[in-house]
Amino acid sequence: RAPGGMGDGPEPCPQAPLAVLSKVELRVSCKHLLDRDTLNKSDPCVLLLMQSQGQWMEVDRSEVIKSNLNPVFAKIFTVDYYFEEVQKLRFEVYDSHGQAGVGTHDDDFLGGMECTVGQIVAQKRVTKPLFLKYGKFAGKSTITIISEEISGNNGYVELAFRAKKLDDKDLFSKSDPFLEIYRIDDDRSEQLVYRTEVVKNNLSPIWEPFKVSLNSLCSCEEKRKLRCVVWDYDSRGKHDFIGEFFTTFEEMQKAMGENKVQWDCMNPKYKIKKRNYKNSGVVVLLDLKIHRVYSFLDYIMGGCQIHFTVAIDFTASNGDPRNSCSLHYINPYQPNEYLKALVAVGEICQDYDSDKKFSALGFGARIPPKYEVSHDFAINFNPDNDECEGIQGVVESYQSCLPKIQLYGPTNVAPIISKVARVAADEERTKEASQYFILLILTDGVVTDMADTREAIVRASYLPMSIIIVGVGNADFTDMQILDGDDGVLRSPKGEPVLRDIVQFVPFREFKNVSGAATGSCL
Repeated sequence: RAPGGMGDGPEPCPQAPLAVLSKVELRVSCKHLLDRDTLNKSDPCVLLLMQSQGQWMEVDRSEVIKSNLNPVFAKIFTVDYYFEEVQKLRFEVYDSHGQAGVGTHDDDFLGGMECTVGQIVAQKRVTKPLFLKYGKFAGKSTITIISEEISGNNGYVELAFRAKKLDDKDLFSKSDPFLEIYRIDDDRSEQLVYRTEVVKNNLSPIWEPFKVSLNSLCSCEEKRKLRCVVWDYDSRGKHDFIGEFFTTFEEMQKAMGENKVQWDCMNPKYKIKKRNYKNSGVVVLLDLKIHRVYSFLDYIMGGCQIHFTVAIDFTASNGDPRNSCSLHYINPYQPNEYLKALVAVGEICQDYDSDKKFSALGFGARIPPKYEVSHDFAINFNPDNDECEGIQGVVESYQSCLPKIQLYGPTNVAPIISKVARVAADEERTKEASQYFILLILTDGVVTDMADTREAIVRASYLPMSIIIVGVGNADFTDMQILDGDDGVLRSPKGEPVLRDIVQFVPFREFKNVSGAATGSCL
């Protein structure tokens, strides 16, 4: 995780999050599922839950596969693997009901299985029976989990396929084609990499572009063989085989730029039986884009300069600064909670900032001269240059700013994130990528613009940027824990996941009595 490992404290504090050893991809398939439907077979979906503080939390869920008792799910679950920690997982299989989605009623439950991440990683392939409530076997149902640790190359590839003149498998209409891509492993087993959507009634479909990690696609080996299969969709689960072709990622890369690559979609049976058989259609790779995902360490080792921005919550929920109960209390004898958090974390951060200058912003206050609410104002009141000299400069600007503003609201965090992200995006467009941006947000709790904030974080995860959120006071920090994403992958309101885990939340109350160095190791 980007902000992880800052500081050189001799001992990490006991509450510190463990360093992520690696990320693990999990592929799921089932066999002999119970048939809950009267007319058709069950429409299974898998929910992945992880135990956190004694509670089962849903991390992610697979797609729904129609009318299939032996499903192979295209969805790949990604989890952080902490070597030192027992991470309990639970897989639950449900029969989905169309628009109503995945139910959690007993009659929709097809079975569950519990294990740990460590067990799956150690065995690489785990097959276990599914159980219903009260330890009862779900018939002969089994679930298989295949794990793969993601290598250091966290790049991904974006692919856009279409087909032309596919065989027509339907009597009264045209085929409803979809494409599956399989990676062929060293033991000759096949792993499903991706399954496209179904394009109805079309022999020359154009499928939606999609993204897959290079690790999933080819284990980061360009010459690894891939098998691509085109099917005619059948609502009862009995899909008709149209044809297949074999390729490699190396061959696919010829489609970069203006070039296109195409393959004959072949049906081996037709090739033997039909004398003049040419193909069952053609599949075309319209476009291929490769994206490398850089880690925080990549940027640092590559010589990037770190630029820090501090954002301070000036909403009314913090309390009137003239009142001793306020988190912003102006006390001439000792620092308030915000100053304690700012100094404790800021002193760690400034070690990584070459020019020791911090951009210092505020949000949620009415500011002079018109006293209109602002969600991204410079606390030195100089919009042309919001930088302060070191942490002491931020402290002085904060103390000078506080008597001049009116604490107000709402607690909108997205504007600050988007502001720093714009600067990071401009930097990335220079192609030099010489700066990495870290946004330190000090806040007392509940976020008002949660949907916009999630969207802003997903966008920022594509940039050289990380976010540290420090919770000040004793408020409810549930929103912050959601943004942190430790109990599941953070997604935008439209369902798009973050590309990188860029947010780290720290409740300051747990760390304010430890040394600054220890605080750094916790971040």
